[in-house]
Amino acid sequence: MKNTLTQSSSLYQQFRQQIKSAPPVKTEESVIFRTLVQCLVIVGIIATDIAARTQMSFWAIPLSIIGGVWSWNRRQHRNITLKFFLAIAMLGVLCFFLINLAGSLNDSRLVLAELLVQLQVLHSFDLPKRKDLGYSMVIGLILLGVAGTISQTVAFAPWLLLFLIIAIPTLVLDYRSRLGLDAIDRQFKSPFKPSKKAKKKANYSPVSLKSISVLIAITLVFGLSIFTLMPRFPGYQLQSFPVDSPLDADSQKFGGQNQGIMNPGYDNKNQGEGGNRQENNNNKSEGKGEVDDTYYYGFNTKINQKLRGQMKPKIVMRVRSQSPGFWKALSFDHYTGQGWEITNNEDFDTIKRDRWAYKFFLRFPSTIMKTKEVIQSYTAVADLPNIIPSLSVPRHLYFPAQEIGVDDLDNLRSPVGLVEGLTYTVVSDVPYRDRTKLQKSTQDYSDKIKATYLDIPPEIAEKVREKAEQILSKTEKPFNSIYEKVLFLTQAVKQQYQIREDLPFLDESEDLVESFLFKQEGGNPDHFATALTIMLRSLGIPARVTVGFGQGKFNPLTGFYVVKNTDAYALTEVYFPYYGWYAFDAIPGHDLFPSSLEEDQTFSVLKQFWNLIAGLVPSPVANFFNIIWTKIIVGFISFLVGLWRFISSGLVGTLVGLLLAVGLGLLGWLGWGQLKKLGYYRRLAKLPPMAQLYEEMLKVFKTKGYPKHPAQTPLEYVNVSYQQHPQEQAEVIDEISSAYVSWRYGNNDQNVDYLRQKFKALVKSLKRNN
Repeated sequence: MKNTLTQSSSLYQQFRQQIKSAPPVKTEESVIFRTLVQCLVIVGIIATDIAARTQMSFWAIPLSIIGGVWSWNRRQHRNITLKFFLAIAMLGVLCFFLINLAGSLNDSRLVLAELLVQLQVLHSFDLPKRKDLGYSMVIGLILLGVAGTISQTVAFAPWLLLFLIIAIPTLVLDYRSRLGLDAIDRQFKSPFKPSKKAKKKANYSPVSLKSISVLIAITLVFGLSIFTLMPRFPGYQLQSFPVDSPLDADSQKFGGQNQGIMNPGYDNKNQGEGGNRQENNNNKSEGKGEVDDTYYYGFNTKINQKLRGQMKPKIVMRVRSQSPGFWKALSFDHYTGQGWEITNNEDFDTIKRDRWAYKFFLRFPSTIMKTKEVIQSYTAVADLPNIIPSLSVPRHLYFPAQEIGVDDLDNLRSPVGLVEGLTYTVVSDVPYRDRTKLQKSTQDYSDKIKATYLDIPPEIAEKVREKAEQILSKTEKPFNSIYEKVLFLTQAVKQQYQIREDLPFLDESEDLVESFLFKQEGGNPDHFATALTIMLRSLGIPARVTVGFGQGKFNPLTGFYVVKNTDAYALTEVYFPYYGWYAFDAIPGHDLFPSSLEEDQTFSVLKQFWNLIAGLVPSPVANFFNIIWTKIIVGFISFLVGLWRFISSGLVGTLVGLLLAVGLGLLGWLGWGQLKKLGYYRRLAKLPPMAQLYEEMLKVFKTKGYPKHPAQTPLEYVNVSYQQHPQEQAEVIDEISSAYVSWRYGNNDQNVDYLRQKFKALVKSLKRNN
């Protein structure tokens, strides 16, 4: 034991002696450089806070500034004790990160940002060297990148611009520090009085307002150009999906008051057991009343279409999706004469997820139609009911709850409301709308489909059927398929009936569809879906009303669809055996179908820029460039998009992409070399013959590994040449250099032809030696 202690003590003494004998650390002495690096980190922290709605800035920025001041004052000390405590603190931060990561497996971006901020705060207390400041610069850049991926609005843009403004002078000072040059304020020093030009050159500062402004302008021009041309993929290319909730939704389950649909705008206080609403005037489920100005009335188990009024526009949701579409929320099966309801509201299946993942496996009816996988990510910006919007035929759902519900109509519901800040992701197998195949669809409906989706009040059934047949009889061409009938009837309702803003309240015994078709000849926008659905049912075509959100307005700067409460509306879904449900929109001013899979927002910024330019030039010029755009540019862009999809499709595509990247890199390198050579010869051609000869000689020896230093005079270069080359070669260098000096500074004419012959002989001797 005594020998062991002696050996440990000896090792400790040797370790201390090595530390003491180590050379002092070369510190970074530029205060401006340190301050700019600190500002970069601060901007990164603030940008992350704004994007993620966190409050790390309140503690991280003050501590980071204190650490920066401390490290400046202690930059000449070894700070062994401080380093020891910082190492322990970093281990603690790592443990904290792993714990948080275990609870955020689906979206670790914010957890990573918190780790970087904590490490930067600790790191700021020990920044003696330039490379330590370089680590801080990288952390600031990563934080800005995380903020960019989390941000769903353009509020991130000003911080990106501020980061750029600070980063450019920081990079300039970092580069000069690497070269060992003085960062700023280089003064001209000479025993002679300098000229004005020399003074101006000597007092030049790389971080002057003028030089930095020029660099920022160039960077912005190139950056915005690249940003405009780059594809804007509105969906996720990697399947690591964000899931988040400000509430403890993970512990929420169905039961009691969480059983039904909870719409904050429609009197959830009066829900009975199992979520059924009490039949009274307060909940607006029947009779006359006004709609809530924030929440859409259709997000309920029972919708009353006799309500009047309008909502005030408000952003409620942001959606990132690989394709636009109708964000479907609820489908209804039973028409009440005043609106719609879900017959079996309490009868739904509960699906539980795995304990360690947020992924739910959904089993929706399959279709024989070709489908496309579309990934959508939804973020609630305001409180919403506990229904889960999605594109049609969802296959997987990533949702922050222990369980979800799926009813007989394939509606998805959550045990908690979609509170502000809640994020979830849906993977859907969206079927294409192949008109040729849908025209071949049969009327082989199952008994369940007939019983559920052909229901119509008997007192209006015959009257509505006659009206529908009357509309269909207006065409001379016979209908060969159900799909053609649905199309024609949808278009007819859209054209023959009008939206009535001043629609009066209906009597209690008055049927909504009957009033729409025969009395008012129109109604509110959602009434068109109701009328079309009942007309189709009267013809024996299964149909239902579905409510949800329109796609909203696509923001090409963020890649999100911005959805408002006023984007919510109802449309008609028609069932085609073996193909499933397809939507038809009879509202005037809307497209006949919701947005399709073929619509693409990938190059929307470039398209908007082109539309702006085309509006400013004469029509013939615009038409000419439009041909170039549609035939050449769009074709080339489509080729690039197809190539990217192939490369990202699998292992073979990845290998092909790597080979293409290597090949293009080689061609680019060769091309750049040729461009440099061409530029050199063009510059050389503009010089006088003597200057050309001298530059050619320097170029030859530079390629041989003997360059002339910029600080060397021609005669100093000659003296060095006698030490590096044989006597014969050095004499030629001397002769050409002396002639150049005589011509350049003495204005003496030289025999350039003779000197060029000597130069050619010199080049041949160099080749022989090689």
